[in-house]
Amino acid sequence: MENTTLSALAIWTTSNSLDINLTSLANSNNSSNETSSEMTLEEEMAVQNVVRWLVPFIFGIIALTGFFGNLLVIFVVLLNKNMYSTTNLLIVNLAVADLLFVCFCVPFTATDYVTHHWPFGAIWCRSVQYLIVVTAFASIYTLVLMSIDRFLAVVHPIRSRMLRTEHITKIAIITLWTVVLTISSPVTFTHDVLAGYDNKTDISYSMCMFIENPLLKRSTFQVSFFISAYLLPLMIISGLYVRMIMRLWRQGSGVRMSKESQRGRKRVTRLVVVVVIAFASLWLPVQLILLLKSLNLYHANSMFFVILQIVSQTLAYTSSCINPLLYAFLSDNFRKAFYKAINCSDRYNNYTSDLPPPRKTSCARTSTTGF
Repeated sequence: MENTTLSALAIWTTSNSLDINLTSLANSNNSSNETSSEMTLEEEMAVQNVVRWLVPFIFGIIALTGFFGNLLVIFVVLLNKNMYSTTNLLIVNLAVADLLFVCFCVPFTATDYVTHHWPFGAIWCRSVQYLIVVTAFASIYTLVLMSIDRFLAVVHPIRSRMLRTEHITKIAIITLWTVVLTISSPVTFTHDVLAGYDNKTDISYSMCMFIENPLLKRSTFQVSFFISAYLLPLMIISGLYVRMIMRLWRQGSGVRMSKESQRGRKRVTRLVVVVVIAFASLWLPVQLILLLKSLNLYHANSMFFVILQIVSQTLAYTSSCINPLLYAFLSDNFRKAFYKAINCSDRYNNYTSDLPPPRKTSCARTSTTGF
């Protein structure tokens, strides 16, 4: 067997998941990689006893918050036509991706913390890993689309009116999911359930894990995934926002807008920027750990590194439930819609626009409002 004590269900990347499995928290690498700092059996068992109840409890809170929060975002946008806009449609798509991530990743990872065996079979193992990668790509590239939408609205507010329509936004969303579902399909062939035995703890176990094969090595997969699903899209987003910030705060831009319209565009752009920063910062620790592990530069052989991995995983999962909170704090319209949905009240029926009213086009309503 390639590795007798590999990790719990892969978190988001599916290839080289965090080696903090209940079977053996510390012995996550081959014997040749073990060092003198490896935890003792007593330390391992103590950590396992805490992790067995603490991690599922934390994941449970994240799962419930993410499930109902993202469901509320989808609900309030789709049922309030005044909130239909290009940006809000993309926010709904991001909420759908986060909702799927919460449903198909968090519960199964929590299960791996409390049992030594993957109880769901090989087919569901491959399916879960596939869906994790799909939702990961869908989330980050929805943020790319949101950034492009903001870039066009701020830098080319007039010329982009024919492009920034609800119809074209829906086409972009459908295209995104089609591409993501297609390019993620190889994941189903690189995962399986493997059984093993840990001599140290005298425990047999089975894992849903990445399978090394001649065509795709774990390090190759992880490095390419890190670049394509994290580094590259964030570089694109950063470039767009640098240009936008220069345009937003530069005097004499040549485009006449009222002060109210300028404030509105800044509010919308600020919200999207905060969402992107939250996503990037919460996923950065676990992405770095997974990248280092794939290059054999990180070993969970001490209490500190085990705790670091658990914290990084918790932060990554938190990103799937934090966006609804950001919308509530940063957007008056979302806050009013949330209040109305939760209290079943008509107190907040009027949604004020953060941006100037759109013009009608022959394609569809050009939506620059909606927050």
